[in-house]
Amino acid sequence: MQITHLGHACLLLEIADQRILIDPGNFSDAAYAGLADLTAVVITHLHRDHYDPDRLPGLLQDHPRAVVLAEPQTAEQLTEAGLATRTERMASGERITLGDGSVELTPVGEQHALIHPYVPRVGNLGVVARAEGEPVLFHPGDALDAEPGEVDLLAVPVNAPWGKVAEAIEFVRRVQPRTGVIPIHDALLSPTGRGMYLQHIGDFGAEGGVKVLDLKDQGPTDC
Repeated sequence: MQITHLGHACLLLEIADQRILIDPGNFSDAAYAGLADLTAVVITHLHRDHYDPDRLPGLLQDHPRAVVLAEPQTAEQLTEAGLATRTERMASGERITLGDGSVELTPVGEQHALIHPYVPRVGNLGVVARAEGEPVLFHPGDALDAEPGEVDLLAVPVNAPWGKVAEAIEFVRRVQPRTGVIPIHDALLSPTGRGMYLQHIGDFGAEGGVKVLDLKDQGPTDC
């Protein structure tokens, strides 16, 4: 598996000849506009830092074979925008196969984490990506309560209006990724603050610590 962190919550997975872009929102690098041959675009929920309605149509024009796999509320917005034929509505626990079936995506979860009582909660579906002989990765979107099962790599939101580092640490301890964690959801942090968050997660995400695979600005990385 090759993984590229394209800013904030956006990851590009290259796995078993499939190229899967997760959560290309408006906090993510414009670099994803130059990608080639995407198989699928996964959108965990409709918040703009995960789903950019202004840039998504152009992205799909550049990738005519790519399907959009979207959480139901997001899928409804895509349908209203005239993208129904490109969109598949995800459902928690219902497995999706890509290509010749060599890659399996399993949506898990239900709701976005609570921001505060004055912001309505929206749906949120994280995704578990699997392929034979490859690490299993879980991208949770914006919630820390889903049950992904055993995974090797866990994408961890490190900072958000809805979260704190103690919750991120407990999330890592509960899921217990076998290989390590990949920091995501970090656009609001300064470099100094980001380093502090990563140190806390690395030091306390497991007894004796957990490996932090920091892919920021690293380009495509074998994992």
